[in-house]
Amino acid sequence: MPDPSSTASTVLNPVEAPYSSYNPTGQSELVLVCDHARNAIPRSMGTLGLPSAALDTHIALDIGCEALSVALADRLDSVLVVAGFSRLVVDLNRPPGHPTSIPLTSDGIEIPGNQRLSERKRLRRIEEIFSPYHEAVSTEVQRACAQHPKAALISMHSFTPRMDGQWRPWHAGILWNRDQRLSQPLLDSLRRESGLCIGDNQPYDARAHLGYTVDAYADINNLAQVMIEVRQDLLESDEGILRWAVLLSEHIKLALASWGGCTDR
Repeated sequence: MPDPSSTASTVLNPVEAPYSSYNPTGQSELVLVCDHARNAIPRSMGTLGLPSAALDTHIALDIGCEALSVALADRLDSVLVVAGFSRLVVDLNRPPGHPTSIPLTSDGIEIPGNQRLSERKRLRRIEEIFSPYHEAVSTEVQRACAQHPKAALISMHSFTPRMDGQWRPWHAGILWNRDQRLSQPLLDSLRRESGLCIGDNQPYDARAHLGYTVDAYADINNLAQVMIEVRQDLLESDEGILRWAVLLSEHIKLALASWGGCTDR
């Protein structure tokens, strides 16, 4: 059952932050975001009624993605906005009101603390976690647009090798909706890498309202945007994270250059 303290009038206490910024003085025209970085649950919600072991799995966070995003921010000198709480509390990459915005289940596991929520409690999660995070992303995007003739936003994710009993063969996926200025160059160049299986709108299709973070800023000053997903078993070690940081940073530079939005660094 949900923790009794979930009846509190606010979701976060004064020392809990809905997001953090890494490399805030980064000079790149690229803004990175990590929507599903952590498995933290606000203290007012206990564990959402889940055993701690469940919170260490892919249902609660994108495993390895925060470390990969930090490594990319270092290599690209980009600001990185990092989500402070688990996707199970509120999914920052879904529009409010979407069926998976506050999921009732994930990969067949019921989330007790999300059952039968009042509209007031739903709105509290949006107001205290979702909105401040996206306000921070918007601020960084506006700053990049003001400082550079062209700016871009990349939403970083990782995905479980197996979902709903199905094996996912892709090493990485490039997800896009209307804007293909970065997705197509990334697909083209990554698919030239020997031994890689790169998905086009896989393992999810961003055209099905599953890429809110990039879509929300698509109309800001001609901002280019794309989502990148990396399979989690490839990010289980420091060596794997470094390999993908090196690989992706080089391909991101090529994609930005092909669009005319990157200087060599």
